[in-house]
Amino acid sequence: RSSGARICILFEGRDTAGKGGVIKAITERVSPRVFRVVALPAPTERERSQMYIQRYVPHLPAGGEVVIFDRSWYNRAGVERVMNFCTEEEARHFLQMIPTVERAIVDSGIILLKYWLEVSQEQQTERLQSRIDDPRKIWKLSSLDLESYRRWYDYSRARDEMFHSTDTGWAPWYVVDNDDKKRGRLNVIGHLLDQIPYEPLERPEFVLPPRQDAAGYTAPAQPLHWIPTLY
Repeated sequence: RSSGARICILFEGRDTAGKGGVIKAITERVSPRVFRVVALPAPTERERSQMYIQRYVPHLPAGGEVVIFDRSWYNRAGVERVMNFCTEEEARHFLQMIPTVERAIVDSGIILLKYWLEVSQEQQTERLQSRIDDPRKIWKLSSLDLESYRRWYDYSRARDEMFHSTDTGWAPWYVVDNDDKKRGRLNVIGHLLDQIPYEPLERPEFVLPPRQDAAGYTAPAQPLHWIPTLY
């Protein structure tokens, strides 16, 4: 923030790859005024009529911001392509066009980092079964997850072609082994810090001041709506 840097981080991967957990680990101890998470819903009818990349551009960072995309424009190369939400022609056009777009993003001064979280078949099975068995996690599960699980090798082919077309010198893909979630999160954070140039800032010294005198203040007598003390 002190340097006005603009950071854009993309997290992609199969369902259950652990994108949400990695993002939570990055953001849980930082300012939400600096770090912003973008997880766009399905496009509206109006957005479907726009240039594909158009709905993502307004979310790119301004000075002093870190924007994290929980899935990004690469939806077109992954879930949309595999699940037939776009045509094969649209997917191939995207793969041809997006390196040029990312070159423009990087040339504008934005630091663009793209992470692919890799998970094994065994781990994906275990995590999806956990969502089925645990009522606290069932909200994470959808019919789309089950279908993507079935189409493992379609996703593998789509991923491989995405890497081949969009792993560029100005915006490379960084692949993370995320079978062990805790190690994966630490590895991402360590790598992320290595990619962003920064200097340690001098920490100001804070001392709590004495509180002002009550000057006759007393708490009001009217009843307040306290919640039940259950714990």
